[in-house]
Amino acid sequence: MLLVNGEKNILTFVTTLLVMLLFAGHLSAQGFLKTRGKQIVNGQGEECILKGMGLGGWMLQEGYMLRTSGFADTQHEIEQHIAEVTSEAFKDQFYEKWLDNHFRRVDLDSLKSWGFNSVRVAMHYQWFTPPIQQEPVQGEVTWRKKGFTMLDTLLKWCRQNQMYLILDLHAAPGGQGYNASISDYNPAKPSLWESAFNRKKTAELWKKLAQRYGDNPWIGGYDLINETNWTFQGRREGDNARNGCQDTQNEPLHDLLVRITDSIRTVDTRHIIFIEGNCWANNFSGLTPPWDDNMVYSFHKYWNPNTTEALQQFLDMRKQYNVPLWLGETGENSNTWYTNCIRLLEKHNIGWAWWPEKQLGDHNNPLTVKTHAGYQELLEYWRGNGSKPSIGEARDALMQLVENLKLENCIYNRDVIDAMFRQTRTTATKPYKKHVFPGKVYAVDYDLGRLHQAYYDRDYSNTEFRAPTNRGGEYRNDGVDIEACSDQTTNGYNVGWTENGEWLQYTIDVKQTGSYAFSFRVAAENNGGSFYLKMDGNRLGDKITVPATGGYQKWETLEMAPVQLTSGKHTFRIEMETGGFNLNFFRAQPATRVHSPEKADELKLFYAQNYIRVAVPEACKRPVQADVVDLKGRIHRPKIYRNEEYIKLSVVSLQKGIYFVRIRTNRYYGTAQFIV
Repeated sequence: MLLVNGEKNILTFVTTLLVMLLFAGHLSAQGFLKTRGKQIVNGQGEECILKGMGLGGWMLQEGYMLRTSGFADTQHEIEQHIAEVTSEAFKDQFYEKWLDNHFRRVDLDSLKSWGFNSVRVAMHYQWFTPPIQQEPVQGEVTWRKKGFTMLDTLLKWCRQNQMYLILDLHAAPGGQGYNASISDYNPAKPSLWESAFNRKKTAELWKKLAQRYGDNPWIGGYDLINETNWTFQGRREGDNARNGCQDTQNEPLHDLLVRITDSIRTVDTRHIIFIEGNCWANNFSGLTPPWDDNMVYSFHKYWNPNTTEALQQFLDMRKQYNVPLWLGETGENSNTWYTNCIRLLEKHNIGWAWWPEKQLGDHNNPLTVKTHAGYQELLEYWRGNGSKPSIGEARDALMQLVENLKLENCIYNRDVIDAMFRQTRTTATKPYKKHVFPGKVYAVDYDLGRLHQAYYDRDYSNTEFRAPTNRGGEYRNDGVDIEACSDQTTNGYNVGWTENGEWLQYTIDVKQTGSYAFSFRVAAENNGGSFYLKMDGNRLGDKITVPATGGYQKWETLEMAPVQLTSGKHTFRIEMETGGFNLNFFRAQPATRVHSPEKADELKLFYAQNYIRVAVPEACKRPVQADVVDLKGRIHRPKIYRNEEYIKLSVVSLQKGIYFVRIRTNRYYGTAQFIV
């Protein structure tokens, strides 16, 4: 067909072919990852710091990711609950859609664009080989196509994006730990450690994977067994009795890891072997020295300080055995913790993989899967707090859940990505959203940036296993506390739980130099609080005192006297002198509708766009009457708001002219003039 169209098409074909060949060469140019002393290097001998994302929740569900903890912690329990409200056939359809939607090409492309160079795929063995109870011939290992097909597709995407794929056996045959959700362990069936056939199946699975992918340079390595948590010396009482933290030898774990390594090396001598310890990957007793010359020790890190001391045991192991380290799993904390953790790791030339890419409801991952009413009702039924849905309702709820898994239907938490990449390299801030004055700014849309640069919150990092630092758990992943807002005008969220000394910064473009009146939407249950507004480090106006409004969702508007702003980009800060109030939004408008004459009389006025505010003198704490009077002596009755510190009068309905506001009691009389 090319010949029909002549030499031009032949030239086009040859050019396209050359480009494809060059591109293909570029895709494989980095070569196989391997170890060189304490480093992981690529095929050109260049050090490679892995910056990865763990694909948790895709091939293996954990209850906390689906809000089923407490009644269905493991995947097999989740499967049972789904089948109970629908059918076995629908359950299988659900999991097909789950696997199709949870991680797609667009997810991998997005990870690449955000800055990741690798992914760690958490594999459940059941997609590759059946449980021992389902083997057709006892003692023989058979295979399932689904898992290998998924890996083939994922690896193709990785090659096209020049990203390394690390295979992680997250759920080994039978389950490798008492913390059942992590490995889908079922105490009613033989575990990995209680069944010789499960161990055989594990070794043969790894050999099968190595045979299939041994020649592919975009496989970054084999993470043999994730987070073993097993006390091989016998079960004992106490917090650490069942999680392997007490074991000092770990012989069964050592023996199986060596066996798996040997089975891999019969067919693949080029890929890295990643070894995790017992006790959430961190107990390496009995697992040293290395038994392979292309091996990396992988530890995990959660809810502890980001200090060299927290890494010291692993740094010592690296130094003693001249072997690389890799932080194979971490995350589920605040943005500040993320930034500090990555800076610490990269200071010590340690690569990392975060956990996970997405999960239901939480905002501490790059993507948040949205929940919906139907699934919430299903959860309530499973918890014993609601009526059983019909089969149709249950099916609809579950299919909507898998539709919500798609990246385009998730919430993108750009503050998380910003903290993991940009903020690790700079202290500079950047706008979370474009803000312009005149205009309105929602309090939750403060700048992106590090603690002490874009914001300050007293509780900003989780170094213990406890509640998130964002007490409201909504919208963003900094220490700033954000909750759902029910104010009439809202973007859905407000800042809450404010404390003394906390502050928020906003980069705002002031369009025109002039006098601007500010208003603030606040709520407080009891004593309220107080705050200052600053521009470019300088205070604007007086301190603003927040009254008790009657509840944290009972909103009032406070005004501030007009201040002069110059055009251009400025940083504005709201600094809490005294916490205890909620903040929804603040607004700046030109102070042109109501303005002060050259001389005001007796009462102190504050001018805003649609209101005047009159400070109440000490002698007049409870005014009997407040009137607005024009030059002809006619009394106008605008809407009046009173408290012990000020009177606020709406002037929206007044015509242009000169007016007086007067207040009086049985022992005080005062007036002030204003112009509309």
